[in-house]
Amino acid sequence: MKIRPASVLCFLALLALGAPSLTAQEPARIVVEAGVLTLQPGESGQITASVVDADGNTVDAPIMYMARGARGRLDVNRTTGAVEAVYGGDYLVTLMVATDRNIRAEMTVSVPYPALDRVEISPGGSGRFYVGTVMRHRATVYDAVDDVRGDVELGWSTSDESVASVDRFGVFSAHAPGRVTLTAAAEGIAGEVVYEVVASPVTSISLSGSQEVGRTGDVIRFEAAPMAGSQASDVPVTYSVVPYADIEATADFAPAEIDQQGRFVAYRPGVYTVMATVPGHSANQTIRIEPRNVSETVEFIGQGAVRDVPTSDLWVWEGVDGRDYAITGTWGAYGATYWWDVTDPAAPVMTDSLVVDARTTNDVKVSEDGRACVISREGASNRRNGIVIVDCSDPRNVEILSTFDDELTGGVHNVFVYDNHVYAVNNGVRFDVINIEDPTSPHRVGRFELDTPGHGIHDIWIVDGIAYTSNWADGVAVIDVGGGDRGGSPSNPVLMTRFADIGGATHAAFPYWSPTGRFYIFMGDEIGRPGFNDLDAERTPPRMAGYIHVVDFTDPNNPEEVARYEIPEAGSHNMWIDGDRLYAAYYNGGTRVIDISGELKGNLGLQGREIAHYAANDPDAFVPNAPFSWGPQIHKGHLFIAEHHSGLWSVRLQPRRTLVP
Repeated sequence: MKIRPASVLCFLALLALGAPSLTAQEPARIVVEAGVLTLQPGESGQITASVVDADGNTVDAPIMYMARGARGRLDVNRTTGAVEAVYGGDYLVTLMVATDRNIRAEMTVSVPYPALDRVEISPGGSGRFYVGTVMRHRATVYDAVDDVRGDVELGWSTSDESVASVDRFGVFSAHAPGRVTLTAAAEGIAGEVVYEVVASPVTSISLSGSQEVGRTGDVIRFEAAPMAGSQASDVPVTYSVVPYADIEATADFAPAEIDQQGRFVAYRPGVYTVMATVPGHSANQTIRIEPRNVSETVEFIGQGAVRDVPTSDLWVWEGVDGRDYAITGTWGAYGATYWWDVTDPAAPVMTDSLVVDARTTNDVKVSEDGRACVISREGASNRRNGIVIVDCSDPRNVEILSTFDDELTGGVHNVFVYDNHVYAVNNGVRFDVINIEDPTSPHRVGRFELDTPGHGIHDIWIVDGIAYTSNWADGVAVIDVGGGDRGGSPSNPVLMTRFADIGGATHAAFPYWSPTGRFYIFMGDEIGRPGFNDLDAERTPPRMAGYIHVVDFTDPNNPEEVARYEIPEAGSHNMWIDGDRLYAAYYNGGTRVIDISGELKGNLGLQGREIAHYAANDPDAFVPNAPFSWGPQIHKGHLFIAEHHSGLWSVRLQPRRTLVP
């Protein structure tokens, strides 16, 4: 059904007039049979609950079950409430009526911790250790179901403190030649490492850096060469930095950092001395760091206002007629999508609109040829959801070509269109691959699902036949769907590698091939209960948490998290990369533009890498004067932004003018 924004209220009113009174049958609350369900690790159970109306009568309404923070530890089927305990702990499960997520209840699944099994020390194995060397060791405690236990207290000791000692943090110091055993113990279970401590052979050390002058945020690599006749490669080197920052403030953050691989990065301009130390010897080199100076101004260009309902995602493309178009979805509304001519970004013109059977049209994507659009559906009245395929070759007269909902009834939250196939995130647990070579007759050709406990999936992005999926606590999965070396295809997706970021809740991921030769994946968290549709009486938007993790995937067998971009007052959502710039939507923190040129390390937000920040304030918005950036996209030099409370915006970045005195 097509519907113009001016007709929305009339449309809803007609629906209300034509429907019988269902007040007595409307869901009012969720009744949970037991407040606590106790299971042993490996045991299965069932959460039993029902939906009732205001009079206590049972209502036939689906319930969603979610256990935040329990992924990988507790497997909860989000549609049936079936539970499988994996690891010990107490887990809060939230129950929500699928058609009205404001109606909630909570219960706890309690899983007793099993006995401890072993302690492993890193670095492990027996070996040689030099007198005067200091190195921190870490101990990992596992229980009987192979869960890593961070809740137990460890005790450290050595067998001979005259040879080597260890403090309560696992920092091991070698004092004299001899044989010594390092032990970490917890609750009667211990791990051990045996060292032969010998005199250091080093007679001198030299230090070199990759450059003598750099900017804040530049990664400068230092290499130390301990010498013992020839280079002694097995002698551990300790790197440190002495700062002489141009600006020093009490209780300020550290102006620079260097890791034990010799990778240095500065947050403040100034002069820095880098030191490399081995027992009895040291070397140093001094470098100068200048300001990065990349900031630009943001110029407002235009707005395609949507103020009656929340806006979800966007897609901007060049149409078959050579003009530029955009589509925006809606969230928690009535299944509307809006179509815009943005050839003149200063004056977006709505060309058409379309209403499908859904509560939320969260994601919208357009095929490479600009002729077919795919709309995701959640909250359909018949509970079948799935996707809608639309002919958008003429965005002034869009027409539904087909729908596909076979085994997609749990809801499709995100999609990606690549090479005549739709990759649809199905019920938050897997993606299905649907062939749309004939968009009037779509059919499934494949699917992919992780096998980890409590696994989930939120988003998918495909570049050159490689899919990057965002899998919450399971991090990013890299999957060959035709462009990798594992024999994958749309009908046979093959997992290549996976990486779980530090403490992450991976919601979106974007790959980036840097001109430096490094390959990064930007992994954005989404942390905190969104609550987008349960605004309080003042209609105040929620504040989110989480940040963007930067993972170096240059060696796919050894990915390393190397950097982050974090805004303390807001959390990350969707992102886009164009050239050497990251465009990141940060909900209530607005849209951020970050310089990602060069090698990346450390906290990018403190390095002068933020090029610009734009907060879209609209006094007449769904929530007035409350920026809530959902997603950005660059198209032909303009930055288009989907703003949750106010529709489609376009802005342009301009170099800052230098004032000549």
